[in-house]
Amino acid sequence: MPSPFPGMDPYLEDPKLWPEFQHQLVAALFQMLLPNLSDRYRARIACRQYTAEIPLFTSVIRENHQEEYLEIRQRSSQRLITLVEVVSPANRTTAEGRQIYLKQRQQAIAEGAATVEICLVLQGKPTLSYPRDGLPDFDYAVSVTRSGSPERYEIYTTTLQKRLPKFKLPLAPDDRDTLLDLQTAFSRAYDQTFRNAIDYSRPPHPDVPLSDEKRRWINDWLRQQNVR
Repeated sequence: MPSPFPGMDPYLEDPKLWPEFQHQLVAALFQMLLPNLSDRYRARIACRQYTAEIPLFTSVIRENHQEEYLEIRQRSSQRLITLVEVVSPANRTTAEGRQIYLKQRQQAIAEGAATVEICLVLQGKPTLSYPRDGLPDFDYAVSVTRSGSPERYEIYTTTLQKRLPKFKLPLAPDDRDTLLDLQTAFSRAYDQTFRNAIDYSRPPHPDVPLSDEKRRWINDWLRQQNVR
């Protein structure tokens, strides 16, 4: 079956599930993006690796992380045009994950590239800080900056109870945006690996910060979908 949730599935923040979900989501975005790119561009899936240290009582656990992301480059010069990131829980909960994520983002901005951040994570501290005045309450967001204006954000938001948004992905300043449907990418990623693979009779992973109101909504929703 497809994910029973209308948008993001909070069960995917389980550390046993997230790495494969992120891999599949980046792959789905790549496949959706390719037909919309002219010969002027080249898109590729890139990967970074790092080790994060997690304190545990009197010891330290070292976890290896591998995170894929998308680069859109100008075919003729190989110049980075757009960086597309899917934020991982480690980017929001570990010092090493946050540092390497922000360093890569800052490097892309220094090169004059546009950036897209897709954040489908509830746990930890947001990687981006921007004024939330005038924004509705939200759980998940896509944040876009354009080349030459890294201090200005275009923000597409949603909540646990709603579908994921469509968003405009910027290319070169003299080219038109391409429109991507994040919900479609999510559905493809979920169907690729997690169909019938998640036990919805149990609650989401304990690291996922959910209010009592959201937990009640999850329980009621899953009962309505006949999966609990």
